[in-house]
Amino acid sequence: MIETAPPTQLLNLSSELMALVAQTAPSVVAVLSHRSRSTGFVWRPGLIVTADEALAEEGDFVVQPAGGDEVSAQLLGRDPSTDIALLRVDHADLQPIPTAAAPAAAGTLAVAIGVRDGSPTAALGVVSRVAGTWRSLRGGEIDARIELDMRLRRSAEGGIALDVGGGAIGMTVFGPRRRVIVIPSSTIDRVAPRLEKHGRVARGYLGLGMQPVAVEGGGSGAMVMSVDPQGPSAAAGLHQGDIIVAVNDEPVQHTRSLLGALGPESVGKTITLAVRRAGEAHKITLKVTERPMT
Repeated sequence: MIETAPPTQLLNLSSELMALVAQTAPSVVAVLSHRSRSTGFVWRPGLIVTADEALAEEGDFVVQPAGGDEVSAQLLGRDPSTDIALLRVDHADLQPIPTAAAPAAAGTLAVAIGVRDGSPTAALGVVSRVAGTWRSLRGGEIDARIELDMRLRRSAEGGIALDVGGGAIGMTVFGPRRRVIVIPSSTIDRVAPRLEKHGRVARGYLGLGMQPVAVEGGGSGAMVMSVDPQGPSAAAGLHQGDIIVAVNDEPVQHTRSLLGALGPESVGKTITLAVRRAGEAHKITLKVTERPMT
């Protein structure tokens, strides 16, 4: 009979992963809201970050640490454009998770940790893609495109993705076709302080409904399909049917490039739009206002 050596490397990896989950579990909580079950993690003492999309629109909010009792939570703010929500809890024992020492790299292992029914959950996968800054469909700027090749429980959305060193890569959320993506820690560190202070992240507002069009003679633009009569564009004289071809002399490649000019820093600033109206060129100057709360 041939004796085989035990798979030491796999046993060591399994033990290290178990230790990582046990070490992180005290900093991860279940988030309970109206007909919604998700996960959150301790960003700063007394502050919980979770996924905005997984959070109920109204009602009471409760968090439950792994192995602990339910604790009432106060919603401080939410930013749908980056899928980040911030809760406050009176629970001094919850410790923040340290940020990863190095950026995520494709091919490295990642562990997603959540909480369900008071117990930690874990999923092991691979960082399948890392790319640069991108903008969500709701106009939020995300510092890096990080995709994970793993299967994630619905209740683990809003939980933490760790590298094998135990550092926080960011928050796990669902993208298109339930692809698991990560909202990077750098994005959370940029957005969460604004939510703590203001309850929201201000976004620029033009008051326009637009769709992309090809422009005669080559190039592209954004055709105005609707105009909010109370918005800044109406006050500046834009009309339905106008085609915006440039913003501050930067050509409009598509409507999302226009959204890119409407980040938090744009509120209160004056911009110049190059517009084609009935074949004639016009310059229209307007002051960007803050997007109304909906």
